Amino acid sequence: MTQPVPTAVPGSEPEAGSVPGSESVPVSVSASVSVSVSVSESVSVSVNGEGRTVPAGTSLDTLVAQLTTAPSGVAAAVNEAVVPRGRWSATTLTEGDRVEVLTAVQGG
Repeated sequence: MTQPVPTAVPGSEPEAGSVPGSESVPVSVSASVSVSVSVSESVSVSVNGEGRTVPAGTSLDTLVAQLTTAPSGVAAAVNEAVVPRGRWSATTLTEGDRVEVLTAVQGG
């Protein structure tokens, strides 16, 4: 048994890439992408050699305020780099940071 071969309509030229006698059907394709972001509510840091958990986003000045009664005479370093007092509020602690808070004492 043979099947008829589609033929073009007389007087019309098929579009490039189309099969004569076929019709094009619009096709709509959609995709859905799901993104999952995990945000930790706390980070683990080392403060003067002891493990400590602080809220995510904690700045160095907040940590120093929790550890000392007055920040005068206090120096702080994060990951062995001294952080100038003027940068404490802009220094956000991140997971695994090693913080050293040193207080000057008077004596002789």
